[in-house]
Amino acid sequence: MRPPAPVEAVIFDWGGTLTPWHDVDLTAAWYAYTSVYEPRRAASLAAELFAAEIQRWQDQHRSSGQSGAGRLDQVLLDCGIDITSGRHHAAMAAYLEFWNPHTHADPDAVPLLEALRARGIRVGVLSNTLWPRAHHEAVFERDGLLHLIDGAVYSSELPVGKPHLDAFHAALTAVGAHDPARAVFVGDRAWDDVHGAQQAGMRAILVPHSTIPADQLGPVQGSPDATVRRLGEVLGHVDRWNAEAAARAS
Repeated sequence: MRPPAPVEAVIFDWGGTLTPWHDVDLTAAWYAYTSVYEPRRAASLAAELFAAEIQRWQDQHRSSGQSGAGRLDQVLLDCGIDITSGRHHAAMAAYLEFWNPHTHADPDAVPLLEALRARGIRVGVLSNTLWPRAHHEAVFERDGLLHLIDGAVYSSELPVGKPHLDAFHAALTAVGAHDPARAVFVGDRAWDDVHGAQQAGMRAILVPHSTIPADQLGPVQGSPDATVRRLGEVLGHVDRWNAEAAARAS
């Protein structure tokens, strides 16, 4: 067996990892949108949008990541929303305002990413998400993370999502990592994140602080290379692996 290589890149999941897990009422999130877009039938339209969103996530999980969950615009179009209208843009602002308190970065995120970058380790993000890149970059900019990320890949831009190998390969390419054995993935889901990353040849660190819905657990749970109880502990494992690799090389 090939001995573990030094770590040159660390790629993070977003929801539940770089940002702590929140139990969010998705219907309420859509109601924030519909109460602006079409107040007269805000409740029924919010229920339609919720159902359309859940259907897209379920389709992805049934296919084991073979297809992406799609884009937020597709959910809106499924329900007859005019995404070119001014009222859509006003409603989207209300939707994002609803999400604002649920998207703040983990307190360990900035110091961890700074420490990794200081060691010459590239930092990436790979997220299964309906949101467009612009929404994520606005969140990362707000929390002081955007300039610390060397490359990011979102399933809303891909035909597949985690745990599909192509999603991980895209993330490796985004951070300029040519050897998956020299990369680590950090996530909160044993199937999407741990199993998927290991199948791609990466090491995987599990942050098991999220309440994963039963229908999203996946058929394979995976066995992480390391488990941490808080995000900042990732650095200790990366340093240990690199120290072991250096010792072998000396």
